[in-house]
Amino acid sequence: MNDIREEVKELQIGLKVRRLRQNRRMTLQDLADQTGLSKPLLSQIENDQVIPPLATLLRISKAFKVRIENFFQEESASEKCILVRSGESRKLIQRGLSRGGSPPYIYHSLAYGKRDRNIEPFLMEFQARNWEEGLLVSHEGQEFLYLLEGEVEFRYGDRAMHLKAGDSLFYDSNEPHGYIAVSETPPRAIVVLYSREA
Repeated sequence: MNDIREEVKELQIGLKVRRLRQNRRMTLQDLADQTGLSKPLLSQIENDQVIPPLATLLRISKAFKVRIENFFQEESASEKCILVRSGESRKLIQRGLSRGGSPPYIYHSLAYGKRDRNIEPFLMEFQARNWEEGLLVSHEGQEFLYLLEGEVEFRYGDRAMHLKAGDSLFYDSNEPHGYIAVSETPPRAIVVLYSREA
């Protein structure tokens, strides 16, 4: 767990959020108003106490009018071609969305060294937990998922779909959606997120 926290510190998501906010002369309240997120949550993100889920980062990036990849790239990254070796992806754990809840997934950024990209690829590891409405998220853009192993239940609006290894999804992510693991084998998937210009 300490290694993961160190990787998160290296990525400096909280610092990047604070810098963007301060450069735009915004208060935490201004950012809260534009994103619909609470001031305490935004403060925890800026202080690296909470690792924000993707939907939260998308809201923040839209408020700042920047692309989501700004939070996953090195400050000096300028390579045109990035090779991310097995085991070298940036691993981020999303904390539970409800009090005391386990996180619904862990995500690994697979292109964290590439600047100016239009898509964000992740390796997702889904965690076993019970379904709750609080797991539904929505944000601008589109997503593609290819399930590598295990089984997950995917909720999209009022639909529930059971996915098995080899199944894939492509969907508009402005509709409320969420996943939970439903197999003994921990599910893993490749997810590619496209966010329209902020």
